[in-house]
Amino acid sequence: MKVPKLILPVIVFSQLAGISLWFAGNAIITDLQSAMNVGIEDTGIVTSAVQLGFIFGTMMFALLSISDRYSPRKIFLLCSILGSGSTLLIYFLASDLLSLLILRFVTGFFLAGIYPIGMKIAAGWYKEKLGNAIGFLVGSLVLGTAFPHLIKSIGSSLEWQNIIFIISGFSVIGGVAMYVFVSDGPYISSGTKFNIAAVITIFKYKKLRSAALGYFGHMWELYTFWALIPTILIAYLNQNQKELNISTWSFLIIAVGSLGCIVGGIISQKSGSVKVAFIQLALSCVCCLIVPIMFHTPVTIFLIFLIFWGIVVVGDSPQYSAIIALESPKELVGTGLTLVSSIGFAITIISLWVIYQFLELINISFALMILALGPILGLISMRSLIINNDSNIKSFAL
Repeated sequence: MKVPKLILPVIVFSQLAGISLWFAGNAIITDLQSAMNVGIEDTGIVTSAVQLGFIFGTMMFALLSISDRYSPRKIFLLCSILGSGSTLLIYFLASDLLSLLILRFVTGFFLAGIYPIGMKIAAGWYKEKLGNAIGFLVGSLVLGTAFPHLIKSIGSSLEWQNIIFIISGFSVIGGVAMYVFVSDGPYISSGTKFNIAAVITIFKYKKLRSAALGYFGHMWELYTFWALIPTILIAYLNQNQKELNISTWSFLIIAVGSLGCIVGGIISQKSGSVKVAFIQLALSCVCCLIVPIMFHTPVTIFLIFLIFWGIVVVGDSPQYSAIIALESPKELVGTGLTLVSSIGFAITIISLWVIYQFLELINISFALMILALGPILGLISMRSLIINNDSNIKSFAL
């Protein structure tokens, strides 16, 4: 079936609009210092509040099979509006750090109806070339991740209240666009009855399980690397007595990952999602292991290295979603994507905590090598998919 040309651009736009809610708190954190006695040192806990809300939300969505029981477009619209509302309430209700954290947690909960649900909507249209389509989707999400660094880099004359209004409105527009311009695709399955056993059943599928474990290894590395980029740059500059615009380079290193997602998606049409994910995960693993050496290279080489790492560290992400969507039972695609996302983001919190413990004991260049554990385990888990060169997965990407 030929997919209407408008479908993918609208899904990408709507995902970007919705995911902007995730980073609204980061963009205004310095402005909240005087308004709510919230400091820049609270950025981590504010971000974690959203992640915890997202984890809780995705677990609830998965346990109740919400994304497989109802139209994903309606879920996306509702969660875009409610997430926008909880973000807007920062202006009306937040008076201190605790109230801000509660509202950020609620926003994270509703993001569970935006991020993985958008993936299911795409899977409903793109049984063929799904890796390419999700490559564009995740690419837009990467740009959203980098957005706070861009704001800090270029500066902004906008008051934090105006930023809240803009982002909230942007999310609603995205939700409405998804509902109006994107119909449920021919490969969407909805109306599935609630079945708590489905959550356990989903991991009985060997190929899906292998892809999920690869994704978990990928997530061990990804968000911790992103979170530490400013710290990595500062440590290198202090060691080598150099100067750089930290915010600008942090934005570039994260944002360039969208290129890895898009190019990886294009390559997957010929090589298949499994090979693309495996190679990029292997390359990011190598980056983890050679960090101590790179800290002693000239600044140009070091920045090129970080740019390359930024490309491969996230470029495999869309391919896991594609494999999981294709290998899940049709009636449980949404549950599979949601459940795996939930576990993956839970792993990011553990990874961040572990690395921060080691940062108090050893140099950051050596602490970053611990990130290689995730990719190594992920590569081992995906080895069976590579050896078997599963034709089913590959043919979908052709």
